[in-house]
Amino acid sequence: MTNKQLIKLSSPAVPDIYLQEISIDDASQTYVDWLNDPKVNQYLETRFYHQDLAAVIDFINGIMANPNEHLFTIRLAANDRHIGNIKVGGIKPVHLIGDVSLFIGEKSCWGKGYAQQAIELISRYGFESLKLRKLCAGAYKPNIGSTKAFLKAGYQKDGILKDHYLLDGKPCDLVQVGLFEESLSLLPMLN
Repeated sequence: MTNKQLIKLSSPAVPDIYLQEISIDDASQTYVDWLNDPKVNQYLETRFYHQDLAAVIDFINGIMANPNEHLFTIRLAANDRHIGNIKVGGIKPVHLIGDVSLFIGEKSCWGKGYAQQAIELISRYGFESLKLRKLCAGAYKPNIGSTKAFLKAGYQKDGILKDHYLLDGKPCDLVQVGLFEESLSLLPMLN
């Protein structure tokens, strides 16, 4: 068990989930199975590599050692169950920007608004605790659920990178979204 006091992000306005800073204790076979599940990882870069427990532990250790990466587990408030992860990473301190990425690994939790809630919580953290001025995210164009979650959480479309990635061997657009710090007061759930 980790002795470090972990950061926990929650809000009365977001009653269904909370975010907890990741620790080695979160490395589990369930987590590994999510990363290797073709339905879960179809839009994740992890899909290109088979994942195992050692790789997940190495990843978590690397994140915990990097001050520009902040990874949180997404947990159900009702039972503390870990259902996915969300991260503010790729932070560029000179520009005060960071990238938000997430996945909901527990398929029974898809389509319930948990991603939007997690995005709002991590956005508040990025602006208030990390003092960033802009958060960015990107989604493969067919990943409509992810794009909708960001837009519902107050993000705006920044643009489309045409044929930016390959998906199943075919060029695929990347939808880019962003949120500025001054828009924090406009977040749907947290106000």
